[in-house]
Amino acid sequence: MTGGYLTLFVSALGAATILPFSSEAVLITLLQSGEYDTSLLVVSASAGNISGSVINWILGFNLLKLKQRSWFPFNEKSIERASQQFRHYGVLSLLLAWVPLIGDPLTLIAGFFKTPFLLFLLLVSIGKIGRYLVLTGLF
Repeated sequence: MTGGYLTLFVSALGAATILPFSSEAVLITLLQSGEYDTSLLVVSASAGNISGSVINWILGFNLLKLKQRSWFPFNEKSIERASQQFRHYGVLSLLLAWVPLIGDPLTLIAGFFKTPFLLFLLLVSIGKIGRYLVLTGLF
């Protein structure tokens, strides 16, 4: 039975990166089985998804150290444009880190622009835990 919680954790972690994982499908499957505690499923999914976002933040935080490399994927102009957009929408946009397609890049950009880690963790956690609570509530 603990394997289900671990599977959910790993799928949620992967889903928070660029990997094509779907934690929602795993969560719904485990909920449908009726064999798992809903609260522990929310904790497992949230912990995995938040952990994946932390990995993105760490990658983003360290990415600028490599900007002098010839293979670096961003030029100064694109860095400045992303910086302006992040400043425009602000750190509260991290509450949307759970949204497909935009959430993962948001967490990477937050690290890139050195968003304070505890603020990052708080905002991302609120959004991601909220999403899993809503999903389990709808089920």
